[in-house]
Amino acid sequence: MDFYAGAKRNPVVAFIYKLPLVAKIYHFLLATLAACVYGFPSRKIYMIGVTGTKGKTTTLELLNSILEAAGEKTAMISSRRIKIGSDSRINDTENTMPGSFFLQRSLRRAVNARCATALVEVTSQGAALSHHRFMEWDIGVVTNIAPEHTEAHGSFEAYRNAKLKFLKYVLKKQGTVFVNKNDANSQFFVNVFKDEKVVVLYSRDDAYMQSLLSRPSLFERPKDLPPEFILSDFNKDNIAAAEAVARFIKVPDNVIEDGVRNFRGIPGRMEFVRKRGKTAVIDYAHTPESLEAVYATLRGMLKKNDNQNPGLVCVLGSAGGGRDKWKRPVMGKIAAQYCETIILTNENPYDESPTRIISEIASGIPAEKRGGAIEILDRGEAIRRAAYYAKDGDIIVITGKGSEQWIHGPHGSKTPWSERKAVEEALK
Repeated sequence: MDFYAGAKRNPVVAFIYKLPLVAKIYHFLLATLAACVYGFPSRKIYMIGVTGTKGKTTTLELLNSILEAAGEKTAMISSRRIKIGSDSRINDTENTMPGSFFLQRSLRRAVNARCATALVEVTSQGAALSHHRFMEWDIGVVTNIAPEHTEAHGSFEAYRNAKLKFLKYVLKKQGTVFVNKNDANSQFFVNVFKDEKVVVLYSRDDAYMQSLLSRPSLFERPKDLPPEFILSDFNKDNIAAAEAVARFIKVPDNVIEDGVRNFRGIPGRMEFVRKRGKTAVIDYAHTPESLEAVYATLRGMLKKNDNQNPGLVCVLGSAGGGRDKWKRPVMGKIAAQYCETIILTNENPYDESPTRIISEIASGIPAEKRGGAIEILDRGEAIRRAAYYAKDGDIIVITGKGSEQWIHGPHGSKTPWSERKAVEEALK
């Protein structure tokens, strides 16, 4: 969620954001007060934070699965859910990384419940607003960095520096930083931390990862999570991050394997739905990089034979209205590159015209393919039309919403929404 969204509806917050220095002091004081009120709970629990553009939630869930396989009681705060031991509920705060008081209160609950480890999703917005401060971080992981929230931060460099701010804070607290060696921005972090001895580089190509992924038992899982999904590059990166941290904290190799094998996927993240011989995939992909990764992975899964030439039937919109407008035509171009049928639809327009958002996505589709792109404002109808168009062997791909529970409209309005329910009804 855009961390300026509240400013659009709250005049006091709007005034604070017009004065950057005041906003900075305001959030710093909130972080200080929250830590004091709840007694600095992070000092009594092992703290692991994961940041990056994509893969944060999946990496945390994989780590949680591994630690639970090791017999540990865990707490987790992510875009998907808030978990304290066996108590788990959907994160309905509409913020991937909630405010300082929410975070400190959750950590206090985790300590009181005798959780050994807290797993926290750290966003650029959260770091910019000091939500990570006054916490004793033991480990900080960066999955990857790609342009996102650039309009909110002012530039890609400012967005990346917000991630860096968190990692530097981890080192300040005598923690260890993990950097994805396969990411294009890894060298930036390596250069910044070149004099630090507590930076670990991990990679999907490491010998241990190759050994782990070669074990047949790893793929003893539900049919709705095919081996091709586990072996996709972006998912290998998530597994590599989780296993690197697990090995660092001395989790035995056989327990790591058990944890990865027990992982059952995440609603709205490469979630497979199969009914009446048709396959649909729901994914949260809302950046050009993540969208292309999803399309490339699914194209590799298409089963071709003499009677069929299957393809992708794609339903997409663009991330929340009023932000990251630059990526709309880029996503249209990517869809045209990978998808046989393109249906453009509404996503989270907020106070912007949804038809304008759709037209800006369509502008990136090459002229020779633009005639085949269909624009359907109603998201439910767009998904039903995709199911109608899909022929045997095709994969229907619905991106952008994932497991979000609302479609956000003008003036703070919210319409209840379930992507999976819409897909299941369409496949009937």
